Amino acid sequence: MQRLLPAADAEPQRLHAAMRYSVLEGGKRVRLLLASAAGELAHADVERVNVVAAAVELIHAYSLVHDDMPCMDNDVLRRGKPTCHVAYDEATALLVGDSLQALAFQLLAEHELSDDPRRQLAMVKLLAAASGSRGMAGGQAIDLASVGQQLTLPELENMHIRKTGALIRAAVLLGAYCGRLEQAQLDLLDHYGKCVGLAFQVVDDVLDSEADTATLGKTAGKDADNDKPTYVTLLGVPAAKQMAAELHREALQALAPFSADARRLHELADFIVLRKF
Repeated sequence: MQRLLPAADAEPQRLHAAMRYSVLEGGKRVRLLLASAAGELAHADVERVNVVAAAVELIHAYSLVHDDMPCMDNDVLRRGKPTCHVAYDEATALLVGDSLQALAFQLLAEHELSDDPRRQLAMVKLLAAASGSRGMAGGQAIDLASVGQQLTLPELENMHIRKTGALIRAAVLLGAYCGRLEQAQLDLLDHYGKCVGLAFQVVDDVLDSEADTATLGKTAGKDADNDKPTYVTLLGVPAAKQMAAELHREALQALAPFSADARRLHELADFIVLRKF
């Protein structure tokens, strides 16, 4: 990430410094690590996997910068430090998000990621779909429109399959696409990604209701304060935790045919469900 981002002293310096501030300083790197672990399972070239992992992380970082802005969630703390629009300004934060998104696709276009150009084009399409109106951005739109409403469980799952799950699923598949796997194996990894993507959001909702701001590195209780529908408001904490545990088991079942090759993905599923921040 240090190498692929523009240098902080390159023109325009303020924008590039803000991009690096938003990407490099803090974060769990779950999506990046999922791509790396899937690439390891697929015995892919490490440099290829590094590029797609970075691209996914850039998309995620851009989404956080935009989500924190006053026109969205209006948050002032992210990763234990001031959000981008607070540390810099709103206009710079908007341009940071735009630039990080553009850089992600630049990376996918300018590096050789597959011996088959058609596979590489499919990878670009996958990340675009996961990021756009049918994926992450669409999920955020549903989230904003759902404030003050009580969604059903299928409606809540549909929102988070898009908002959180789409990019997590894409991270797993993009890492795997850098190697050579059969379609049946890719389908198993896609199911794993769907399960851990939903589990990540369920655990996020539980932590938002139980952990404090210092632990989370972002404002605790924000969802409740903003009257947003969550798995906790719909199911309660015990049932939400049970749902996360069930998704965890299902994710590990999808990895079973890969045996020891899936060790890193197994460990990441454990982290996603058992984490405390």
